[in-house]
Amino acid sequence: MSYPIRIAIIEPSIIIRSGMLSVLHRLNSLQMEVFEITEMEQLKTTLSWQRPDVLIINPSVMGIFSLQQIKKEVSNPQLKCIALQNSLSDNVALKSYDEVISIYDSADQINDKLTKLISEPEEETKLESLTLREKEIIVCVIKGMTNKQIAEKLHLSSHTVISHRRNIAAKLQIHSTAGLTIYAIVNKLVALDEISGNKL
Repeated sequence: MSYPIRIAIIEPSIIIRSGMLSVLHRLNSLQMEVFEITEMEQLKTTLSWQRPDVLIINPSVMGIFSLQQIKKEVSNPQLKCIALQNSLSDNVALKSYDEVISIYDSADQINDKLTKLISEPEEETKLESLTLREKEIIVCVIKGMTNKQIAEKLHLSSHTVISHRRNIAAKLQIHSTAGLTIYAIVNKLVALDEISGNKL
């Protein structure tokens, strides 16, 4: 990214939050704009307004919210989420995050993690931006199903299926079944043996 990376931090402890801000400001290799969110109640409003590229958040403040829910509600599926780990955390809970930063990480380690995260291949971002329904429709399409068959299988109208297919083509910039097939295999939406009987 050539433009400044916009980073939002939500951490209730002012000591930890200030320390994280201090470390980020010392990372000369990255251009960034950093802002704080001090209360969970401000999270969605601030994310919608500021549109950060990266959210660094203490997992303990998430409560009943999920990362996917937040990304959807603020209309920012490309938002990268980093868990700021300052205590022992459930590894299962941390799996939903794109990266984990520990309060024991060095400035170099934090720099490496941020650099790697923001320079991930665009294909991963495209995959994340697809809805579950769109992924289901891609699988049906590459299995050779017609719009009518897909509609019946997923309990949708044919018009809705066509709209989903338009959205998929716009998001992925792929306009052929062969292209979708390759995309689905590479991104593990479907196994090769599931479609081996179909024409590519």
